[in-house]
Amino acid sequence: MNIDNDLRRITRQEQELQFEGFDLETAWTLGSTLRRMAAERRLGVVIDITLFSMQVFYTALDGATPDNPNWVRRKRNTVFRLFKSSYSTGLSLLKQQTNLQAKLGLPDAEYAAHGGSFPIVVKGTGCVGAVTVSGLPQRDDHNLVVEALAELLGANHDELKLET
Repeated sequence: MNIDNDLRRITRQEQELQFEGFDLETAWTLGSTLRRMAAERRLGVVIDITLFSMQVFYTALDGATPDNPNWVRRKRNTVFRLFKSSYSTGLSLLKQQTNLQAKLGLPDAEYAAHGGSFPIVVKGTGCVGAVTVSGLPQRDDHNLVVEALAELLGANHDELKLET
């Protein structure tokens, strides 16, 4: 993994994986897509979609742990605070050799700069929520979300995915 390459790729993901509009039906479709992918792969994850106004999708699959919902909350809080993916935030902080507490005064109990939460952006509006996965290694959590977004938005996943 090359941090600079990943950060460039994530910036591109965040620019391209944006919606024309996002409503409850879209949330259901995105959440159901993620759940189908996770179930087919037998992944023990929690999936959450939350808008700034309310939680609109939540599911836990076999193998998820009681810690996963807390990780979801903390990663989602990071997206809500910084309006970019939690993985991008974590990689940027790693590159700077710092953390959220030291740089921004954000406590670990409330925020996590670990991969898996991605901003839901509506073109012309901005960030309206976050889609979050927890249960896999952070890079895999991030990749699963990006794959589902690419499928739903008709984007070329092969051009957007993080290099292995």
